[in-house]
Amino acid sequence: MNITSKLKYSAVLLGVAAAVLTPHVAWASLTGDSRQALRQLVAQNPAAARLNKKAVAILVFPDVVKAGFILGAQEGQGTLFMNGNPSGRFRTIAASYGLQAGVQKYGYALFLMNQKAVDWMNNTNGWEIGTGPSVVIVDKGMARSLTTDTLHSGIYAFTFDQQGLMAGMGLQGAKITRIGN
Repeated sequence: MNITSKLKYSAVLLGVAAAVLTPHVAWASLTGDSRQALRQLVAQNPAAARLNKKAVAILVFPDVVKAGFILGAQEGQGTLFMNGNPSGRFRTIAASYGLQAGVQKYGYALFLMNQKAVDWMNNTNGWEIGTGPSVVIVDKGMARSLTTDTLHSGIYAFTFDQQGLMAGMGLQGAKITRIGN
């Protein structure tokens, strides 16, 4: 299979996955889904609950779809909350290459812990995780030991509600772009 065939196959696979797993989301529905996802994350994860109290802003992507076979892609939309109020809509996209196969749906939340991280996000025309403020991916092991005394990063990321089968998952390289207020 040549590279063009792989690209076409991956694009079709992502399109099918998006159509099956992600219904068309209206803006009001997106805000509601994001708010509900954040509530559920905070209720189920004590580390997220601690960060929720200290965060300057929280960007929540309730439904991200990732699909791939050697070449992969992911896409999702989310809401930025400042002081509990919606303050913008964002889109995340990413592409990947490697030993991967499958389709997965998940959510993630980025807890922006200081104004510098919020300013970076608001003043950049699309930014990638891995550039700008450092992002700490909080896994189950780290979540047990994370306290407000051990916070050293501008942004903390939590994934949640993984569904489907997909080899390998991460946020590195995901590009985030504002799509509306």
